[in-house]
Amino acid sequence: MSPIISVSNLSKSYGSGFKALNGVNLDIVKGEIFALLGPNGAGKTTLISIICGIANPSEGRISIGGHDIIRDYRAARSMIGLVPQELHTDAFESVWATVSFSRGLFGKPKNPDHIEKVLRDLSLWDKKDSKIITLSGGMKRRVMIAKALSHEPQILFLDEPTAGVDVELRKGMWEVVRKLQASGVTIILTTHYIEEAEEMADRIGVINKGEIILIEDKATLMQKLGKKELTLQLQNKLDAIPAALAAYNLELSEDGHAVTYDYDTKGDRTGITSLLNDLRNAGVRISDLDTRQSSLEDIFVSLVRAP
Repeated sequence: MSPIISVSNLSKSYGSGFKALNGVNLDIVKGEIFALLGPNGAGKTTLISIICGIANPSEGRISIGGHDIIRDYRAARSMIGLVPQELHTDAFESVWATVSFSRGLFGKPKNPDHIEKVLRDLSLWDKKDSKIITLSGGMKRRVMIAKALSHEPQILFLDEPTAGVDVELRKGMWEVVRKLQASGVTIILTTHYIEEAEEMADRIGVINKGEIILIEDKATLMQKLGKKELTLQLQNKLDAIPAALAAYNLELSEDGHAVTYDYDTKGDRTGITSLLNDLRNAGVRISDLDTRQSSLEDIFVSLVRAP
């Protein structure tokens, strides 16, 4: 299956010499939810802006559904809905008028039934006659999503879609995203909420300093890079890790009543059995233990901190 979005050797440089993107290659498959993660200034928004035709690349090529984003701009852009980070819309227009106007910008004929469906799906129907200025931040965010969906795009970019949205509304919006995916919409999500990517994404890409440093299926990423953490509660306080246990790289808690051991779940041996034996030989007695799997956040932090 050919990708619905194909980015080849994409770079973006500014007159100052700053290189925001450097040789980015990325293919996105129709119908998937792709999460793009990266620290502030990594190039996430620049990448989205170029794919959506808002900014021009310095080098490289982008095709959307087979349409070149520069040579066949109208056809490519009509396939895309974009929800930007910033909340910007006419404060004194009604929700209905704002969303309907967005549809018209793409040359689409009026379709009140579609606008109604979008507003209902986003729990905005009872606000359809309200002026934007009267809405909460979360509701304004939903209006931005409604505008992006007004022209029935095949691809939806969500750039930090739940910024400033409370937990309840955020979960509601996740449900909307799942419904959109089920209807065949391809979704590209950037987020600072790691749990959002962990909850929603099929694949995850990590961008740092303008370069894609990893693209992986979420489950494979968790399995490949995820580690487990074994915490051992001690019967007696330790002031320091005994020298005989130095090879295990144990971390002693601040109160001296627990040690933590990291181990690779994919390794041939975890080392737990020998650790327990060596603890006993060193006179360290254990009262309890538990394990914790690395989260996507742990993995993300380790990737962007790597030299």
